[in-house]
Amino acid sequence: MNILEAILNAQGGAAAREAGRSVGLSPDQTTAALSAIVPALASGLHKNATQQGGLDALLGALTGGNHARYIDQPSTLGAQETLTDGNGILGHILGSKDASRAIATQAAAQTGIGADVLKQLLPIAATMVMASLAKQYSGQSAMPSSAGMPAAAGGDVFGMLTPLLDVNRDGSIVDDVLKNVGKIFGGS
Repeated sequence: MNILEAILNAQGGAAAREAGRSVGLSPDQTTAALSAIVPALASGLHKNATQQGGLDALLGALTGGNHARYIDQPSTLGAQETLTDGNGILGHILGSKDASRAIATQAAAQTGIGADVLKQLLPIAATMVMASLAKQYSGQSAMPSSAGMPAAAGGDVFGMLTPLLDVNRDGSIVDDVLKNVGKIFGGS
């Protein structure tokens, strides 16, 4: 299951409904908004995780950040603490508020939902992304891999991100990630 599916199906869809409700979106609008936002966040996570020390930092955040609560307890998604945590996650994933604004603008063009509403949804979506990855990683890290190391050093985390990043389904995410990063930072 990829990360978007995990988010949309978490708690029987209750987490996505609560995320949308907290910013005034209908369930259909929430699905459209998350479908536009989550791939951009996944791209940022993948980019960060493939840099020097990035995977270790991501795995540390997944094991120590208590992120699973955002999926396990959907009522927390509209709380100020969630927004604060989500904005911190966005800072790590994207690096700047300009990148967040660019994602909201691009998602608004794709969905017809106002960029101001999508900017409000971004930190909530970021917490949901981390929650889904944390749940996946904690479930896999308990099982030893064939090498005797937990979860193949994050391979399952990349497994959740990859389907969203290989947009053209050519088996390589490199071209798709570069294209998405270019869009986020003002390219074509």
